[in-house]
Formats: sequence, structure tokens, C-alpha cells
Amino acid sequence: MTQAVSSPARVVEVSDADLPVHCPMPGEALWCSHPRVFLAVETRGEALCPYCGTLYRLKGWDGVVHQPH
Repeated sequence: MTQAVSSPARVVEVSDADLPVHCPMPGEALWCSHPRVFLAVETRGEALCPYCGTLYRLKGWDGVVHQPH
């Protein structure tokens, strides 16, 4: 039996100006749906929120692992 891989609930593109990225983002309707969690999108170019499944992708990510500031 093959297990289906589900896709993220949604995908949000963020830029360097949005760093550090956290979910939920300011102004989103999800602001009270789960605790704020910071996501290290700069290390892999994307990060998945463990609470709601939103995938955050860093625009223009160059494929190089960057250490957070």
C-alpha cells in the first residue's frame, strides 16, 4: 500500500525583509489559531509550520545554507 504525501495547507513566499519569519504572520486571520513559531527559512530556503502546515518559501533563495543572525 502506498501512502499519499499531502501537500502543505498553503504556501507563502517571503522576502529578506520579512526575516525573521514566524507563523502566523502579522495581519493574518490565523493570528490566534496557534502559538507564534519562528521558522528558519534562511537555512534551507523553506520551512514548514509544525502547527498549521503552511510552507514558507524564501524568494530568491540561492541554495546556499545561511546561518541566522
